[in-house]
Amino acid sequence: MSYEQARASIYDKLQAFNGTGFDALALEIFRFQAAHNLLYGRYLSLLNVDVQVVKAVEQIPFLPIQFFKNYEVKTGDWKPETTFTSSGTTGETTSRHHVRDLGFYKKNTVHGFRPFYGDPSEWLVLALLPSYLERTGSSLVVMAEHFIQLSKHPQSGFFLNNLEELVNIFAVPPILQSSNPRILLLGVSFALLDIAEHYSLDLQHVTIMETGGMKGRRRELTRFELHDILKTALNVPAIHSEYGMTELFSQAYSAGDGLFRPAPTLRAFTREITDPLTLQKTSKTGILNLIDLANLDTCAFIATDDLGRVFEDGSFEVLGRVDNSDVRGCNLMVDKG
Repeated sequence: MSYEQARASIYDKLQAFNGTGFDALALEIFRFQAAHNLLYGRYLSLLNVDVQVVKAVEQIPFLPIQFFKNYEVKTGDWKPETTFTSSGTTGETTSRHHVRDLGFYKKNTVHGFRPFYGDPSEWLVLALLPSYLERTGSSLVVMAEHFIQLSKHPQSGFFLNNLEELVNIFAVPPILQSSNPRILLLGVSFALLDIAEHYSLDLQHVTIMETGGMKGRRRELTRFELHDILKTALNVPAIHSEYGMTELFSQAYSAGDGLFRPAPTLRAFTREITDPLTLQKTSKTGILNLIDLANLDTCAFIATDDLGRVFEDGSFEVLGRVDNSDVRGCNLMVDKG
């Protein structure tokens, strides 16, 4: 089967994928990427992996996430429609995730959101993402913009420095009372804290979803500390969370219990902290490995730098990042050009 035929076959399966048959599709994508992703193929070769011997997802090697900083990660030869980039401090090398089909990414974000929250069109979507809006290449901004476009509510939109306008929406004017929408406030952590500190609000009717990170604007807090502050200040029973990254096309969501539940196209594992090629048992602390089937055109098998635990039902928690993550892990190719 040619590259285009193999890709078309997998692409069709991903269009309405509901999680059933995850292992079989992951193995199909593994063989496809081993054959057509030059970087991943070389990595497998350096590990002396016989692709034909790999029969289970637990045997699939995961590409270290820092390779997205140092290499062009692509399966096949194609021209990117756009490129997602990570945030970073001045002088820091950022990750680059080339996107062959932006429309597919957008559809996949809806596909991942829908099992937990319903269709984005049902929501009034308020995106408080100043640090992301102030730069280019944010995959989160693309997702939020798509949800806003799908929303049936004219007040959906982005908010950068116009917090007063955002706060006025929470007063529930007549237009909201009549339509009674579900309200989603998707915000970066430091901006949500700004609202909590400067306004007296009762947002018990709002689903507040933080995206994590202070982006250098505030002292870093644990997720528990952050949620405790926001719940008390904004009078909500729980703070939801979104887990995603530049290197992923799929997301995971937490309803406030600290456990992230992945989209149908995403699955988490943990690996041993001292042995990056060995998977950890469920419920044991390790470093997260992720299979993102939607990364069809790049690499679906990513060894992250996030510390966490994965449970029997597929949910996982994120405990932080590994210290000195840029120099840890399996670096077989870092100095080989």
